[in-house]
Amino acid sequence: MTRIAVIPARGGSKRIPRKNIKPFYGKPMIAWSIEAAIKSAMFDRVVVTTDDEEIARIAREYGAEVPFIRPSELSDDYAGTTEVIAHAIQALADIDIHVDTVCCIYATAPFVRPTDIIESYKAFTSGDWDYCFTVTDFPAPIFRSFKRNVNGAIEMFYPEHFKTRSQDLPEAFHDAGQFYWGRAEAWINGAVIFSERSYGFSIPRWRVQDIDTLDDWKRAELIAPTLMEQLA
Repeated sequence: MTRIAVIPARGGSKRIPRKNIKPFYGKPMIAWSIEAAIKSAMFDRVVVTTDDEEIARIAREYGAEVPFIRPSELSDDYAGTTEVIAHAIQALADIDIHVDTVCCIYATAPFVRPTDIIESYKAFTSGDWDYCFTVTDFPAPIFRSFKRNVNGAIEMFYPEHFKTRSQDLPEAFHDAGQFYWGRAEAWINGAVIFSERSYGFSIPRWRVQDIDTLDDWKRAELIAPTLMEQLA
């Protein structure tokens, strides 16, 4: 069985320009994902899919392969992860590299641990799953959440739970935004990741920081000294 890691890293990020190679805690951001994949020793290849030559060069410097350049139509703001990974699988097949299992690791996941990659693979292969990806719990009960209406007034999403005790509500999880194991055929066929065919591998909330905005980046920088010491 051939297992590969695929790290998507396009060059045109808008909210944080060049975020995939922006320096973070002493290294280009993408280096943390590449190194975690390599240290896990779980992969026959660690591949970066990008449309950007500078990202490709840096990825190679840190030990990844860049055997193809991603086409522009899969490098804009609307390109989905599933489509990008499916393209990578096909592009590798075109050069006679055939894979069974792909772990998509986001380029902006500096707190990913090699041990999580290893343990989640065990969970993934413990059953007939299409995918296995990292999840964490919400910091507050989502069934007692609310929104503002057009007048600024508060409206509960689930008013029927106003009097429900927090401990009586079901635990809710969200995507931790780190990595996604998947069978090659699931990626190629566009199987939905958030479904009954996926296993949620839990990681503690204190090790999770999705990085989409400048506020996210700043928070990640603030917690990095402590987390990197824990992850060493």
